[in-house]
Amino acid sequence: MRLNNKLISVFGVLMLAVILMTAGASQAPAAEAKSNVNVQLAAGDDDVNDPLEGLNRIIFTFNEGFQVLLLRPASTLYGAFTPPPVKEAVSNVLHNIRSPVIFVNDLLQGEGERAMNTLNRFLVNTTLGVAGIMDVAESNFDMPGHDEDFGQTLAVWGVGEGFYLVLPILGPSNPRDAIGKYFVDSYFDPFGYYTSEYHEAAGHARTSVNGAKVYSGVMNELDQVKKTSVDYYAAIRSMYRQKRDSEIRNGEAGDLPPIPEISYEFEDQAPVNPADSQQSTAGEVQLSNGVQIIWSEARIPVKTTGQVIWNTDSRQEEVASITR
Repeated sequence: MRLNNKLISVFGVLMLAVILMTAGASQAPAAEAKSNVNVQLAAGDDDVNDPLEGLNRIIFTFNEGFQVLLLRPASTLYGAFTPPPVKEAVSNVLHNIRSPVIFVNDLLQGEGERAMNTLNRFLVNTTLGVAGIMDVAESNFDMPGHDEDFGQTLAVWGVGEGFYLVLPILGPSNPRDAIGKYFVDSYFDPFGYYTSEYHEAAGHARTSVNGAKVYSGVMNELDQVKKTSVDYYAAIRSMYRQKRDSEIRNGEAGDLPPIPEISYEFEDQAPVNPADSQQSTAGEVQLSNGVQIIWSEARIPVKTTGQVIWNTDSRQEEVASITR
């Protein structure tokens, strides 16, 4: 019996149930909110799309505890004691065995050229790269890799993200991405199928190593975001959405600036004069350290020493985002 697939199926059913219940509950205010949604999302105000914020914050706090107790120690050990060549090899192997998932989603999105690139990378790295340990395709044949998932495919097909969700352990998501990445993608993953059937320990090891690898790469940056954020939960929510927007557009610029990497290098800088920064419409300003500030309506920055605090009628929020 495939326990992993049963759990995934249960998770998918739960997600669909949440969508149906929320859709029924939100029909009444939908017409009133429709005219404001695009403006608010384009301005970075994502409150209208987080109806489960109370529950999400509880799960967010739980995830923080999980990270402190388990993920952070494991990631710290991985980052401190794993030699860089081994880290690179692990990353290469994990990406290579995910190639079938990427390939199928490339095809479903109508990206024939990217699909051929994925297929060629898989063939070259599996053979010349010794089971994917070396990324020969990129280093020797100029075939850089990319990532895709069924959540992105649904977005390309025009499916909206729905409301914001924080999943236990897995973190920020939404119904579209949760069903796409954690349910549908599992059927495109031969390695995942094999391990769930014959070698569950290998599947757990893959998940654990991948989690430690990813978290170790952003752990310090997330700490800095937490220190400089007025509302850490809201900052992560905004960053997740902008990052997903960039991934769906394959890195192309959209309405919001993508955040492919987080890199805070705050130095002493001259504060912005609030009187000179008030705006009545949406806009942005580029600071010398790479921070791009986005505002809307009449929000006035009142502090710019490592963080940006916006004075609004309802609350204070940080809307600084990191660009390439």
